[in-house]
Amino acid sequence: MSDSSLLNQPILEGRAKVLKVVVWIVTIVVLGLVIAMRSKYKFTQSLEVEAYIKMLPSVVALINTLVAACLLGGLWCVVRKQYKAHQRCMTAALLLSSIFLVCYVVYHFTMPETKFGDIDGNYKIDPAEQNAVGGLRYLYLVILISHIVAAAVSFPMILMTFVHAWTRDFAKHKKLARRVFPLWLYVAVTGPICYWMLKPYYLP
Repeated sequence: MSDSSLLNQPILEGRAKVLKVVVWIVTIVVLGLVIAMRSKYKFTQSLEVEAYIKMLPSVVALINTLVAACLLGGLWCVVRKQYKAHQRCMTAALLLSSIFLVCYVVYHFTMPETKFGDIDGNYKIDPAEQNAVGGLRYLYLVILISHIVAAAVSFPMILMTFVHAWTRDFAKHKKLARRVFPLWLYVAVTGPICYWMLKPYYLP
């Protein structure tokens, strides 16, 4: 099947209805997990398992970097009307983002939250630590909060964009993709930035 013929197939309206319901169920489940991660209760694990879990922040930063590369590759392909290559790039971005989400949930359900500027590793920021990091902490928080908000807003939109593509409703796919792509790319880029800013404060 040629790239151009992909755009001329009939819309799968029945599949679209089912997948839209799935999108909202997944969105609610993920939102519930994110809220649950904020609780003080953490699952315990052996020291061997904990050693692997402590590696997850660097793993998710790498995954986000790969997602950003896939997104830019997908943009390049669609501009050149290479729709099959675009489809592969964007599917890879979605799969990588799914792996990221699993790693992110596992880490935050098992480890205490690392705070920017927490030099002594007691998970609290005292005035001396605040003075030591100065305005960098506020810069970090601005990037982090905008990252979280963009991720929350874009998540259901990303899934819905794929639904439109999978059900061949390319007009809606293109319209929504133009809105969600910048948000998704912003999330993918700011994720590693937050990691590298926070890296000095992760416990060994």
